[in-house]
Amino acid sequence: MATLELYGSAHCPYTQELRDWLEWTRRDFRKYDVEADADANARLIVLNGGARSVPVLVEDGRVIQVGWQERSCVVGCAIAEVTNLTPEHRRIGGDG
Repeated sequence: MATLELYGSAHCPYTQELRDWLEWTRRDFRKYDVEADADANARLIVLNGGARSVPVLVEDGRVIQVGWQERSCVVGCAIAEVTNLTPEHRRIGGDG
């Protein structure tokens, strides 16, 4: 079975919504709080092409979804960085 990893933040309501959905659908997954875990934050930045959007769902080392229901949170960066995100970095999943 595929290994799922959820990268998110305790402060992001969309991380909680995606986590609830994964639990409701009885999917096994590992969760990482990128604001509390520096190693997870570094992995997220590499996996997500430098973007700092959460939640991010990773399957077997490959990003399969960014965001939840067309929404996401930006973590660990200044406002100036947020305004410079390209539309591709704002790509949001939800239909996984």
